[in-house]
Amino acid sequence: MTIEEIQNEIIDEFSMFEDWEERYQYMIDLGKTLPLIQEQFKTDDHIIKGCQSKVWVHAEMNDDKVEFTADSDAIITKGIIAILIRAFSNQHPKDIIEANTDFIDKIGLKEHLSPTRANGLVSMIKQLKMYAIAYQTQLN
Repeated sequence: MTIEEIQNEIIDEFSMFEDWEERYQYMIDLGKTLPLIQEQFKTDDHIIKGCQSKVWVHAEMNDDKVEFTADSDAIITKGIIAILIRAFSNQHPKDIIEANTDFIDKIGLKEHLSPTRANGLVSMIKQLKMYAIAYQTQLN
């Protein structure tokens, strides 16, 4: 599936819920399905700067695609990074770099986060794209 197809799937899933309490619960459930980062990568080098909670992300290339794993010490944040990893993991670096992130606004996530969590969301997106840029540079 393309990033856009996955994002549209996420938008459809979130539109099934009538209120934000249900959406938060869904994000928490998504966080429980997150491909967890190995303990050896839970280091300061893998922490996303700009997040109120601790969020660790690791990326590696497999068959010219970037695979992400992550974890967080907060359940909502874990759900947020799970959504992002679902959209961007197992994709080509170029596609991640060029991907639009409007789906975040379409599910209403940014407007329902505290300012510090919204900043953390931006930092998470930025970090995933930075990994993609690094891998794209290696491919060129």
